[in-house]
Amino acid sequence: MPIHEYVSIGPCMGACGGRFECLQSLHAPALAQCPECGALCHRVVSAASVVAGGAHRMKESYLGRHGFTQYRKVGKGKYERTVGQGPDTIEG
Repeated sequence: MPIHEYVSIGPCMGACGGRFECLQSLHAPALAQCPECGALCHRVVSAASVVAGGAHRMKESYLGRHGFTQYRKVGKGKYERTVGQGPDTIEG
């Protein structure tokens, strides 16, 4: 079941802050009111979280072969390149 995101239309007086998420079936009707504060609301389209292909796509060999650069954190504000092109280290 997907998580649907809602935004209040009118003034919101609750802890939801005018935005909330609700786990609903694709076939469930959209909510008309916030379940917490009762403000009128409507469902909004948000970015989907999709994992395709599994963990092998995050391996260094896969990333390097496809032209990506990967860094790993080695200290506070310091990153070291593990694969790809670019500077050996990045410090911020």
